[in-house]
Amino acid sequence: MTRKKILGSHVKRLLSGVSTHGRRHLSEVETDLLQTELLLEEAVEKLTASFLAIHGAVGARQETIDRLLASGTLSAEDSAALAATSSEIGTHVNTAITSMQFQDMTSQLIERTLKRVAGLRDFLGTLDEHNADIRPETCSEEIVERLGKVSMALAIQSLELRSVLRKSVEQQHLESGDIELF
Repeated sequence: MTRKKILGSHVKRLLSGVSTHGRRHLSEVETDLLQTELLLEEAVEKLTASFLAIHGAVGARQETIDRLLASGTLSAEDSAALAATSSEIGTHVNTAITSMQFQDMTSQLIERTLKRVAGLRDFLGTLDEHNADIRPETCSEEIVERLGKVSMALAIQSLELRSVLRKSVEQQHLESGDIELF
């Protein structure tokens, strides 16, 4: 194989590796961001519903209190209504707290995404480091050798990045059951 073909082969392999690893990591970033968006949408939806329900229960409780104040006596019906709204408010507050557990999982997804982006930045830094050693007068054998080292360094970085990043996101805080997603 001629020097030109060998050099071309190494450049092609390097570019292919950069493209493959870069696209794979960017796809994972995209997936994590979409999962984060879904978790946030669901959490906001549940929190909104919980706060509206709490508002409704507090309003009903206030009506009962107003009737009590106007009449000066507590009827059995009003007593039951006060107890029921206390229970209802407690249920809605628990639902709101459970909804906030999604914040824990979204934080993990964002952390994983940031690590992946940092890994891609390191990837590009590796390319830049090895690029600095290649000058116009560098002979093709040396370029081939450097390209081989770059390809190897990038492959190792990609494997290390994948091994560092866990695939699943788990609930780590608040004690209301285990949730594992993605």
